Amino acid sequence: MYITVFSGTNGSSINELSNPRGLARNSISGALYIVDSGNHRVMSYLSGVPTVVTGGNGSGTNNGQLNSPNGLAFDSSSNSLYIVNYASHNIVRWVLGESSWTLVAGSPTGVGSSQSTMLYYPIGLTLDAMGNMYVADYGNQRIQLFMRGKLNGTTIAGVTSTAGNHAYLFYNPYGVALDSDFNLYVADTSNQRIQKFFRY
Repeated sequence: MYITVFSGTNGSSINELSNPRGLARNSISGALYIVDSGNHRVMSYLSGVPTVVTGGNGSGTNNGQLNSPNGLAFDSSSNSLYIVNYASHNIVRWVLGESSWTLVAGSPTGVGSSQSTMLYYPIGLTLDAMGNMYVADYGNQRIQLFMRGKLNGTTIAGVTSTAGNHAYLFYNPYGVALDSDFNLYVADTSNQRIQKFFRY
């Protein structure tokens, strides 16, 4: 059995998507959030009703816009979405019901870099139970850990700006996930493998 949430038509109307990417579930309301990357917005789907919850104002770097968003996580403690702003090289937090976001990692102006406070085409993220954030920093070939409330990241896997197929390297890391023991799993896309890193 399957249920189609939206139609398979590429478009920008309320019941259409364009290059959907990330998914997250609201553990409180049960809403499903969908990153509608091509439309630079995040959609909510609950009880058969699609709603734009963030973005939808065209692509851009101001705090009311998203820029080719990708990864997504819901934080129940702050009732907010953490959104990977892929083309702006940053991660933003958008409290549900608000009209703008707050920067939590990366560039405020859309500039990519390999510095510890910056990102370069980030693409996936996950949060742990303490609200710390793990980011697949795709263009920098690394996984960055940002402790809750901190703008400076620590590289916990990979070597910055170095691609490869050794066990300690990535070639375009994409998705990240944690298990109940806080072991980290990384989709190492161009190496065609999943890497497991024991609890940091």
